[in-house]
Amino acid sequence: MHKPLLADSVTKLDGAQGRVVVTGSHGGVYAACLAFRSGCRAAVFHDAGVGLDDAGIGGLGWLDAPGMAAVAVDHRSAPIGDAAEMLARGIVSHINAAARAAGAQPGMSCAEAVRHLEGAAMATGDAPEIREAREDVAQGARRLVLVDSASLVRAEDAGQIVVTGSHGAVFGGNPANALKADAYLALFNDAGGAATSRLSALQDRGVAAATVAAMSARIGDARSTWEDGVISACNDLASTLGGRPGMTARELVARA
Repeated sequence: MHKPLLADSVTKLDGAQGRVVVTGSHGGVYAACLAFRSGCRAAVFHDAGVGLDDAGIGGLGWLDAPGMAAVAVDHRSAPIGDAAEMLARGIVSHINAAARAAGAQPGMSCAEAVRHLEGAAMATGDAPEIREAREDVAQGARRLVLVDSASLVRAEDAGQIVVTGSHGAVFGGNPANALKADAYLALFNDAGGAATSRLSALQDRGVAAATVAAMSARIGDARSTWEDGVISACNDLASTLGGRPGMTARELVARA
C-alpha cells in the first residue's frame, strides 16, 4: 500500500492518483470535487465544525454518487489546514457510504480509518462539474470581491474588500498563505471556532480581517459569508473599522 498523501490544502494534490489523501481542507462539495478530479482512492477532510446546512461535510455525500470513499475528522480533535496533525490526532466524525463499505467508522482515529480506506474500491462513476464562484459586486469606493475559495484571489484585489468561503486558518503553518493579495478587508469562516490564525497574519500585513461563525454561514460559499455571516472574531484593524463579534458581515463590509 502507498503511504497516504498529506496535503494541507486540497488545491495541492500532485501525486494523488490511486492513493488515500489526507487534506487539511474542509469537506465541502468543491473540495470533494477537487479530490475526485485528482484520481485519489479515498479522501480524509476536516469537518470544519460542520456548520450551517452541514456545509463542512457536504462533499461526503456528493462523493457517494461516483463511489469514492471519504471521511471527515472532528474539528475538536485536530486543527484545520494541518494534514499531519489530522493524521496524528484526528478522530473521525462523519463518513460516507463508500467509506463505511471499506470498514471506516465514526469514532475511529484518522490513522485507523486511513488503513481501512487503503482497501477502498476506486471510484467508477462520474461526478458533475462543480465550479467555485468568483464575483465582483459594486460596493462604494472599493470593489467587493466574493470568492468561494481564497485560492481565487488575484493580485488586482489588493486594496479591495475580499469576502471568502475559506476557513480562517493559515494552512501549512506559513503566514504567507494567509491571502494572495493585501486586501483592505478580508472575511473568512471560523470552521467551528478555532480557524482564526489568518487574522493575526494579515494584521502584520496591514489587512483588516475577520471570521464569521461556521453556524451562521456555509463554509465554501462566499455569498453566504456576506449575506448570512455573523462575525465571530476580528483583528485589531477590523476592530478599528467598528467590527465586533455579533455584528453581521454585511454591516462590517458596509463600514469598510
